[in-house]
Amino acid sequence: MEFDRSMTEAAFATDQRHEPLRPGQEKDREAIRRTAEEFEAVFLAEMLRPMFESISTSGMFGGGSAERVSRSLMVEEYGKALSRNGGVGIAASVERELMKMQEIEP
Repeated sequence: MEFDRSMTEAAFATDQRHEPLRPGQEKDREAIRRTAEEFEAVFLAEMLRPMFESISTSGMFGGGSAERVSRSLMVEEYGKALSRNGGVGIAASVERELMKMQEIEP
């Protein structure tokens, strides 16, 4: 099943109110959106990590501490890329709950 940004945006479209924003509220909304995407990126990276750790390396240039570091960084970037490109819907839920906690209208 593929996920795209339209699925994430559709989750917000159901409960939007068109009230004027308070001063500074747009900045708060943007910060919450970034935080939710970062949370989803970390979650996705942690879910991908075991899959990449099970890949064995061999040969003269395989393995070692440099490969462990670069593989870890690669998995983090995969998580960020997945989250930026729509993710799996976790960011939408986290963003909605953070907005409720901050009493910001979605």
